Amino acid sequence: MRSCTLYNRNVTDLAQVSGERARTAPRAFSFGDRVKLWLISWAGYLLIRIVGSTLRYTLIAEPGCLADEHGFTLPSIWCFWHRCVIPSAYRFRRQKIAVMTSRSFDGEYIARIIRRLGFIPVRGSSSRGAVGALIGMRRQLELGHAAVFTIDGPRGPRYVAKPGPVLLAKKTGVPIGCFYVAVQRAWVLNSWDRMLIPKPFSRAVVYASSPIYVPPQATKEQMSLLHQQMQSTLERCRSKAEEHCV
Repeated sequence: MRSCTLYNRNVTDLAQVSGERARTAPRAFSFGDRVKLWLISWAGYLLIRIVGSTLRYTLIAEPGCLADEHGFTLPSIWCFWHRCVIPSAYRFRRQKIAVMTSRSFDGEYIARIIRRLGFIPVRGSSSRGAVGALIGMRRQLELGHAAVFTIDGPRGPRYVAKPGPVLLAKKTGVPIGCFYVAVQRAWVLNSWDRMLIPKPFSRAVVYASSPIYVPPQATKEQMSLLHQQMQSTLERCRSKAEEHCV
């Protein structure tokens, strides 16, 4: 009963949910698309499982960090840059972590890959289904899970954080953590995010930040400052992870 009350409270502050659901109904894929999705999702899953199993991970945590060698403190909100999604997916697999995933074709195969790795895809992005996805992430937090955002996804700009986690933290009282996974040796794709594909047997450094707390009565000005703090924390995590991975 309590979770139901929490879920419904302040929903109107997010949006008119019924209209959002109508705009974010699952899209239909052609037969050719379904074949591509099957091939890409299995190839991506096998790549992560095979390469990830050879990586040597090290966690560096700032004071008060909501993560340790076993995973995230629950519930918690996390965000990281899109380019390190492959080493991140292997490191945090099988922990029932909710991940916001776009409703595009790319988002569909990503959702299938991460579901096989034990994540919970919550569909939506900053451009499509954002409100429904935030409500879905809130529900996962109420179930005691972690909620994770690839915060410059699904298509950039690279290293520019979107404000979703700050709004979610305000509505739930759950703190935000940032992290980055640097890889000592990797192939770098010529994509918008300069995605990293780790080379087998590389060292991977996970750098995780101290938590950011968002007051429930935060003003617009405070929300803007906290968004900037999250942006700078993400940049610090990337810089520190890369520094320790040399």
